[in-house]
Amino acid sequence: MIPEIKTKAEDNMKSAIDSLKHEFSTIRTGRASLSLVDDIKVDYYGTPSPLTQVATLSLPDGRTIVIAPWESKMLAVIDKAIQKSDLGINPVNDGKIIRLVIPPLTEERRKELAKKAKKMAEDSKVIIRNVRRDANESLKKAEKDKKITEDDLTKSEQEVQKMTDDFIKRVDEALAHKEKEIMEV
Repeated sequence: MIPEIKTKAEDNMKSAIDSLKHEFSTIRTGRASLSLVDDIKVDYYGTPSPLTQVATLSLPDGRTIVIAPWESKMLAVIDKAIQKSDLGINPVNDGKIIRLVIPPLTEERRKELAKKAKKMAEDSKVIIRNVRRDANESLKKAEKDKKITEDDLTKSEQEVQKMTDDFIKRVDEALAHKEKEIMEV
């Protein structure tokens, strides 16, 4: 019973970290990255589709994303979807491809993005602490139902706390790395 509770808690904490890393990948830094356009959906014959399913994406240099649609009529649709997104980048459409030139970030924008990253990290920490709380409640219920002893409960709660501390540390490390990346000129 105890191993299942701890394994479930660990899996949930890992998914919180994975989710945070995915969210971090969508935060724009001064460099071009294909993950910036991951969340952009375009209307493809009435179906919202990810950009990667209607065009070829490439990075010719560190500051440019090139989008080459498979069908020329998709140029205007992709252009409009990018303008509607919260990227804050104006697409350059030359009739065949769309270029997204990533401008260098201003100091003010860097600080805004760092603040956004901190909020994402704090949200992940809350999720991890909620997982810890749920695991501890499950352990207490098992002890109350006489499925585990009081000593097992105490030992398991300490192990869950140690696991929580480890995952919180991972969140802090990921945040420090992302902040460094954002503030890099």
